[in-house]
Amino acid sequence: MSWLQDYRAKLQTADEAVRTITSGDRVYLGAGCAVPHELVEALSRRSEQLHDVEIVHHLTLGATPYVGKEMEGHFRTSDFFVGENTRAAVNSGSVDYVPAHLHDMPRMFKEGRLPLDAALVILSPPDEHGFCSFGIEVGVTKPAALAAGRIIAEVNRQMPRTLGDSFIHVSRVHTFVEADRDLDEYRNSEATEIEKRIGKHVAELIDDGACLQLGIGGIPDAVLGFLHGKQDLGVHTEMFTAALPQLIERGIVTGERKTFHPGKAVAGFVLGTRELFDFVHDNALVEFHPTDYINNPINIARNDNMIAINSALQVDLTGQICSDSIGERIFGGFGGQADFMRGAALSKGGLPITALLATARDATVSRIVPTLDVGAGVVITRADAHVVVTENGVAQLFGRNVRERARALIEIADPQFQAELYDAAGKRGLFGRLYPGADLDPPSDRTDRGDSPDTGDV
Repeated sequence: MSWLQDYRAKLQTADEAVRTITSGDRVYLGAGCAVPHELVEALSRRSEQLHDVEIVHHLTLGATPYVGKEMEGHFRTSDFFVGENTRAAVNSGSVDYVPAHLHDMPRMFKEGRLPLDAALVILSPPDEHGFCSFGIEVGVTKPAALAAGRIIAEVNRQMPRTLGDSFIHVSRVHTFVEADRDLDEYRNSEATEIEKRIGKHVAELIDDGACLQLGIGGIPDAVLGFLHGKQDLGVHTEMFTAALPQLIERGIVTGERKTFHPGKAVAGFVLGTRELFDFVHDNALVEFHPTDYINNPINIARNDNMIAINSALQVDLTGQICSDSIGERIFGGFGGQADFMRGAALSKGGLPITALLATARDATVSRIVPTLDVGAGVVITRADAHVVVTENGVAQLFGRNVRERARALIEIADPQFQAELYDAAGKRGLFGRLYPGADLDPPSDRTDRGDSPDTGDV
């Protein structure tokens, strides 16, 4: 049988395809901008016939009809990275949060720690040889699909064909459902003036020839706006972002000095818009791979001068970094942040950077704090924190004791909170016997690099 005959024999409607899912199954759902909504809607229509079906996914976009009070007893969701569409449900207890490093997720499926009965995914249409591409979500979705008992694929004509370790042959898929609908899109809001100041500080730490990873959010995108004039930058990142095509087209990102996958921008998935999907379609400059490869700290470290840039919600005065919760309230997840911080730290000439706004809630709360809030999750330990950046400057933490760290972090906190942070650090004992005393001055207006921070209006 030819691959085309095999494909046609496996074609079903969405409602027919999900009939193979039975009560008690664990089902993986495609992530990011690659949620197979035709299949999700069909599965949700079967809710009354099903009990105790566990849906497993990473960050998803769009509607979640399988989540809700009316679905209790029918579906239960395990979420590895919490987005806006599941955040309320996670914090109400109706959806479970699974803390995990992104590079570990494929292993959980492959080794049977989380055995999958089925995977619902989106694929591109097959090429002339019968290979479909996982498109914009290769990272977790391809290994999950290969580990699942059944692969139910929504073949969407809107899914781009991306290159790299991104393909699956028609013969490996159990059921196909054809669709032609827009993919979910993710748009960052325009960078604020404060985020631009942070981006400028971070960009000054990036030398020609560096290899970049950028996390999610406005700050990493703001960094890219200050890289014009840099030369031969490379990209090794879990997420391919909307600002990268411009840097590639202008010759700023070439990958020519990369020591791992030279000349290629490598990533695990895309979060972006239709324009970005079109850019990565059949683009030989960009390769996509599963996250157990992309996010493996050993592979990350194979890039010399690896610069990891990630954001955070809170940093305490010893360098502990929280980025998955606001106190006890789960907000996001681990994702690949720790993977890349470790990998960059191991890289020759590498640098792990945490960038965050100095304040929150309309500048009424400091994000630099004496101690993390009760219940706050430590995603980056104090031993893994190397550099912290706010709009007020750069704090170098690597190799510094807690007294030096406290002073460095206070100097990049918002000035309105510096006095109370200084006092709290002293009361906590971070300054030891020197506090209180005339030998220890309050924080100056200098950053730890000796620069004067930008103190313009915000």
